[in-house]
Amino acid sequence: MNNKEKINLIRGFKALRPITEKANEVIAPPYDVINSEEARVLAENKPFSFLHISKPEIDLPKDIQFNDPLVYQKGLENLQRLIDDEVLLEDKEPTLYIYQIVIKDHIQTGVCSVASVEAYDNNLIKKHEHTKPVKEEDRIKNIDALNAQTGPVLLTYPDDESIDGLINDVTLETKPIYDVFSGDGSNHKIWIIEDSDIVKLLLNKFNSLDALFIADGHHRSAAASKIKAIRQKANENHNGNENYNYFLSVAFPTSQMKILDYNRLLLSMNNHTVDSILDQISQFFDIKNNQEQVRPMHSKEFGMYLDGHWYQLNFKLETETFGPVDSLDVSILHDYLLEPILGIEDERTDETIDFVGGIRGLDELERRVDSGEMKIAFSLYPTSIESLIAVANADQVMPPKSTWFEPKLLDGLLTHNIV
Repeated sequence: MNNKEKINLIRGFKALRPITEKANEVIAPPYDVINSEEARVLAENKPFSFLHISKPEIDLPKDIQFNDPLVYQKGLENLQRLIDDEVLLEDKEPTLYIYQIVIKDHIQTGVCSVASVEAYDNNLIKKHEHTKPVKEEDRIKNIDALNAQTGPVLLTYPDDESIDGLINDVTLETKPIYDVFSGDGSNHKIWIIEDSDIVKLLLNKFNSLDALFIADGHHRSAAASKIKAIRQKANENHNGNENYNYFLSVAFPTSQMKILDYNRLLLSMNNHTVDSILDQISQFFDIKNNQEQVRPMHSKEFGMYLDGHWYQLNFKLETETFGPVDSLDVSILHDYLLEPILGIEDERTDETIDFVGGIRGLDELERRVDSGEMKIAFSLYPTSIESLIAVANADQVMPPKSTWFEPKLLDGLLTHNIV
C-alpha cells in the first residue's frame, strides 16, 4: 500500500480560542519549559492564564505530584470555567490558521492545522526522538481528561514557494486575530483563513508532500496516537473522521526553523580528577585551555567547564563514514566522552546528567558548576535542521535532548477539542 497516496497529512479544525480582548491574559509559555514553581509565579493574580489548564497543580497543594489524578481533574475544571465564562470560544467552521513569530531579527510563519494520527502511525509524520514513558503517560492523561489538545506539536516541511505565496496572500491582505507578546519578548500573530479557496489550496499542497517532520512535541504526538487507539476501540461507530484521529500542530518551513544548543551538566566526575579526565579526553579530542567561555563555532567543537576553567575540545576523528546519528555532536560527545570516561550509559534515565537549553546561556552552566550543584558542564554547537531530517528519513532516532527549538509556540491561543 502506498500510504502517501491514501493518507492525508493534515486537515482544518475548529479552534477553541480566547476572545480577542482576553488573549493577553490567557497566553502562557509551553507547559514543558517551566516548572510548577515558575508557573505559580507567572499565574499569580491571573485567573485567565492558560497555566491553570496546562499546569493545574499550581491550584492545588504544593506537595501534590504532577501526575496525581486530582491534577488532571483540576485542569478540566479550569478549562470548563473559561469556556463557561466565554473567555474561550470555539470557531463555528473548520479552517486553517497562520501562525507567525517574530523575535529580534528572526521571523517564522507557518500553518496551524490538525495532523493525522494515521499518518503519524504510518511514519508519514516522521519522528526523530524516543519518548520517556512517564512524560508520555502524563500527556495521555492530560488529553483524556480535558478532551482537548492544548499544546501544538511543532512540525517542519521542505520550503515551498507556492505555500509561501498562499501564506502571504493571507498575512498581507487581512488583519491578524491575535497580536500578542510573550514574556521573552517574542511577538505572536495569528490569522484565521476565511477564504475557502486558500484553505483548499493549502490543504492540497500539504497533503501532496512526501512527509512532515516533528521538530518538537514527540510526547504530545505519541500521546495523541495512544488516545486515538483507546477511543477507536471504545467507539463501535468509529469512521476515522472523529477529532481524536488528529492532533494540534503548527508547521513551519525548514529554512525558518531556529535551533539552539542543548548543553549538558553532570553531577559526578565518575571518580576522576581534573588531570585524569583531561588525560583520557585527549585520546579523541584536541584540548585548548581558554580564558573565556567556549561557545562552539562549528560542528565537532565542544566547550567544557571544569574546576573554574573553560576548555575547547575539538574531535580528532574524521566523520565522513559515520551514519546520520553517529555523526551528531551529541552522539560524539556521548560515545567518546560521556559514556567511556564519565560513565553515562543512558542519558534518558541517568539521574546524574541534566540538560540546559541554549536560551539560558553559558552563564547558567558556570553558575551551576561554581555553586557546587554540578561538577562539569559541556557546551555544544546546535544540531542542524538538515541533520534532524536526515535522521528522520533514515527512520532512526537522535539521542535525547539533541535539539532546542526557539522561539516556542504559546499555549492558549489555539486548542483542539477531540470530541
